Amino acid sequence: MARPVRKLVAVLAADVAGYSRLMGTDEAGTLFHLKALRAEVIDPKVAQFRGRLVGTAGDSLLIEFPSAVDALQFAVETQERITARNRDLPEDRRMAFRMGVNAGEVILDETTIYGDCVNVAARLEKISEPGGVVIGRSVYDQVKGKIPYTLVDLGEHAMKNIAGAVRAYRVQTEERDDSEPSASIASAEDLPPPFRPSVAVLPFTNMSLDPEQDYFSDGIAEDLITELSRSQSLFVIARNSSFAFKG
Repeated sequence: MARPVRKLVAVLAADVAGYSRLMGTDEAGTLFHLKALRAEVIDPKVAQFRGRLVGTAGDSLLIEFPSAVDALQFAVETQERITARNRDLPEDRRMAFRMGVNAGEVILDETTIYGDCVNVAARLEKISEPGGVVIGRSVYDQVKGKIPYTLVDLGEHAMKNIAGAVRAYRVQTEERDDSEPSASIASAEDLPPPFRPSVAVLPFTNMSLDPEQDYFSDGIAEDLITELSRSQSLFVIARNSSFAFKG
């Protein structure tokens, strides 16, 4: 028997919160919406961050990335883009994903991947809030100091069929008004060093008469934020903070 092929990757698991409810209300509309998000938002972002879609089942997605930073950046930017699109929809038609990211060794099997790393990513996704991103300690260790986000410690979680507790962190891209006594904000040493120059990309103004072009102008600003974030010599202000000045 041939030895299994293994490699180190970052794994992202995602699914749609309340998918059964959405399907029960409008099957055709929900499927159309999901396919549109895949084609217009998710798949282009997967390609942008060098990801590979290795599993789909209904509303769930399993994606591998070559680095934890790429996986996390994909998760945050995709969630922000989906949230922006949801603003124009009635609340009962909005589609929100939960995402979990883990890093470690996986076993390759033709078109998909297996292993504890994949299972933990799926468990972390269940901890996430709709529209949110939760990462494991393995990802935390690789991305701290390299991303312009706060990582909120959610403590250790016992997970089904996983040996040992897994420490989880919520990715926070903007200030929250609600108090969370059970979650502690990451210490100052976990944040990007203060001596790095800070850069904010303000949203562009749509000069055309077509309001649909807002997506295009916002996309340019988001792409600039993405490219600048790749530089370890800059502290780049998160999209949600800079886009507060839109208009």
